Amino acid sequence: MIRLSPPRRAVPSADATGPAARPAPSAPGPAPGRRRSAHGHGWRLLALALLLPLRTSAQPSVTVQDSAAPLLIEARDAARKRDAGRLSATRALLDQHALRPWVDYWDLSARLRDASADEIAAFYARWPGTYVEDRLRNDWLLELGRRRDFDGIAREYPRFRMNDDREVRCWWLLGEHRAGRDVTDAGRRAWWGQRSPDEGCQSLAEALVGAERLDSHDIWRKAVLAMEAQSAGGVRAALRLLGPRMAAAADDVLDRPAKVLARSIGFTQNAHELRLLAFMRLASQDLPAALDHLQADRLALPRAAQAQALAYAARQAVFRSHPDAPRLAQRAAALLPSVRPDAGQPQIAASTEDLGDETLGWTVRGLLRAPLDTFAADSLLRVIQAMSPEARQADAAWPYWAARAWQLRAADSGLDASARDPMQARARSLWQGIVDGAGAGAAVAFYPLLAAEALGLRPTLPADPPPLTADERQRVRQHPGLQRGLLATQIGLRSEGVREWNFSLRDLDERGLLAAARWACEQADWQLCINTAERTRSQVDLALRYPAAWRDDIRSAARQAGLDPALVAGLIRQETRFMMSLRSSVGATGLMQLMPETGRWTARKLGIAGYSPEQLSDPALNLRLGTTYLRLVMDDLDGSAAMGAAAYNAGPGRPRRWREAATVDAEAWTEAIPLAETRDYVKKVLSNAAVYAALADPGRPAPDLRARLGRQIAPRAATAAPSNTALP
Repeated sequence: MIRLSPPRRAVPSADATGPAARPAPSAPGPAPGRRRSAHGHGWRLLALALLLPLRTSAQPSVTVQDSAAPLLIEARDAARKRDAGRLSATRALLDQHALRPWVDYWDLSARLRDASADEIAAFYARWPGTYVEDRLRNDWLLELGRRRDFDGIAREYPRFRMNDDREVRCWWLLGEHRAGRDVTDAGRRAWWGQRSPDEGCQSLAEALVGAERLDSHDIWRKAVLAMEAQSAGGVRAALRLLGPRMAAAADDVLDRPAKVLARSIGFTQNAHELRLLAFMRLASQDLPAALDHLQADRLALPRAAQAQALAYAARQAVFRSHPDAPRLAQRAAALLPSVRPDAGQPQIAASTEDLGDETLGWTVRGLLRAPLDTFAADSLLRVIQAMSPEARQADAAWPYWAARAWQLRAADSGLDASARDPMQARARSLWQGIVDGAGAGAAVAFYPLLAAEALGLRPTLPADPPPLTADERQRVRQHPGLQRGLLATQIGLRSEGVREWNFSLRDLDERGLLAAARWACEQADWQLCINTAERTRSQVDLALRYPAAWRDDIRSAARQAGLDPALVAGLIRQETRFMMSLRSSVGATGLMQLMPETGRWTARKLGIAGYSPEQLSDPALNLRLGTTYLRLVMDDLDGSAAMGAAAYNAGPGRPRRWREAATVDAEAWTEAIPLAETRDYVKKVLSNAAVYAALADPGRPAPDLRARLGRQIAPRAATAAPSNTALP
């Protein structure tokens, strides 16, 4: 991926749902000379301890007035700073607290490099079934890998419940390989799946190559995948497996790609593979120079490698809003196999298996940057077919655009009914598959709503599930993991609390998830409420997924700014999940996540005297400034909600550039947004707004995404007023 400058402000991961939002790797034990005595903190810790409530029950009550909060934060910070003495003193004062498992985890993980198996076993025995038990098991498995303790890995790995760490899996597969079991396919997938090299997966690859389980094709494939991920370390690690000569060639490819491409191809071994990697590297660093090689046809690559080069160039062109993106994407597609409407869901073609799904997705986006016609439709189908079946199933964008392509092909006036009908049937089948596959839980997402419209269906909001019983609600409130998670979020340990909460949800069925979501809503933790409610598929409670938090304040601020309150609610739901206290890593604050300079600029526009950034924490002012700013960026972008949402996320300069390529359908413009975060953001803001508008109407009409998305997005008209370049 090209290293673009970040969006205007980093958006908190308000919609992250899994325990995969992970802490930083555990630090080794305190470094020599860094140990500090706890005596300097003694009086403060003693004073805090006098306020500490003892745990009188196995089921702690959840209260934001927990007087132990400063001690817990002290313990966490001491572990982060490797201050063993301070951590030990704090830990001794928290023995009876409900969050003591976290204190023990911080203590042991900070010195894991020196820990013994007996210490680990004692921790497991003290906190069985908790998130921190499984979190420590993850850390310990990585440590066992570094120690090459494969017997220990074999014992621990089957008990690892999250099982979401690819390096851990690589260590386990290496142990299985050493035990004589064939792990070639699983090992290849795990190694290829790593975006940057790590010790576990690299050790596994070395062992499989040494045993002749992986061949040179596998290694070159990994090098291409690493280059796609912009991982120079991954490219070097892969080519080292081919010997010293290729390890040296990796330096040339990465550091001097233009010189590699300037050489005569001759009879150099692996010349085609090296030239492909060099071209990809050059395209990521200097796209015009790379395009010169394409225009002069100097690459001299085989057909499959030429398709890879063109697809990667199209990807880089999309990132840079380069006008050649559609042409490059079409040239890449022309080298791929053609598609028939009666072919069903094809398997990936052998000649295109080396094109990564991510690069193919960007090739589709390159095609979408130009108006779609029959020729472009054929290119879309070729590229989407070249994706793996897993990629086509995982993202509704690809079957949606394949269906649009079949529809375009069927509109060719030169076709008779016998050719047109199968194409139309294929389009309907793909759209119907999106609608049916979404289930009740995802029926109001971006592409399911568009697919329903394409089929002429009237999307309906899911029916309310049966009310929760008192027993269902009480059962969830007695869950120790959920109690600890909610308590942690309320006393300032939000990251830890969210992870423990999400881990504990694994034990619940859909009724339990609804009960947990309702409990979080009652505690005004809208982030936990929404994210938990979104886990259900058949029993969908829209009041929990789309709560009316801050409703009157949002409605008042939106109307004052001349905005639809549903759009503002949809944007806030995506920004912060209505959590006023969230603050991004770069300083964006409050419900609408305003940066200090944006708040200051907008306050001046409104004539607000005495403004200071601290005032962004005031909900009313945050809403007033945020809605005013959104109104101003939408006014600068033809009133488009799609471009306005993109501007709110990535800054107004980017959508101004993105719109200038050509006049395209609004959904094509949205899918072709070069920044993945912004693309996902726009889709969710608009679909959120469609649902909020439907919920606000007593008749609960069908969510109308199209009305919000618009039909087309075009370059700024020559007669329009100049862009408001003063917008921050």
